[in-house]
Amino acid sequence: MSRLISALVLLMAVASCGGGHKAPPRNLDNACSIIQQRPDYLKAFRATQRRWGVPVHVQMATIYHESRFRGDARTPHQYLLGVIPIGRQSSAYGYSQALDGTWDDYRHDTGRRRAKRDRISDATDFMGWYMRKSLEKNGIPLYDARNQYLAYHEGHYGYSRGSYRSKAWLMRVAGQVEARAQTYQAQLATCRKFR
Repeated sequence: MSRLISALVLLMAVASCGGGHKAPPRNLDNACSIIQQRPDYLKAFRATQRRWGVPVHVQMATIYHESRFRGDARTPHQYLLGVIPIGRQSSAYGYSQALDGTWDDYRHDTGRRRAKRDRISDATDFMGWYMRKSLEKNGIPLYDARNQYLAYHEGHYGYSRGSYRSKAWLMRVAGQVEARAQTYQAQLATCRKFR
């Protein structure tokens, strides 16, 4: 009986250390490290690039700034009077931080009814679909990480109205997305796994 208990304790200890498939890779500042640790990410990024035309480095930079590569990322809770939880800031969830309504539009438009926001291949496909629409509706090139991010954050209509211009913090983040995309692009050019 003590062997059974010992085995169960060991199994629970090992299971608690695993982090699950939604845990982010280590060293998010290195694109080569990310795809080396998560080959399924590279497969998803490439499939999205083939289908929608969005470069891998643009996808990676956007995911970094949306969820830090956490498949179960959610927006923070809001509190009434600083202590009573009243829900989350928005319905954004997963790698791509897609909102419920936008995710439903994506699933309807693409026929991917079983797509999940916490599955990297679905999240990148969603981003490709959304960014392709940003090209069609607002003329934003697919390689333009900065403006693609602004449209991704503000929505197509918000972007066309220029709602981001009054948000200094968002303009700063969009600049960071652009810089990270450039860094990732340069790093990917040196990765053996990427060639």
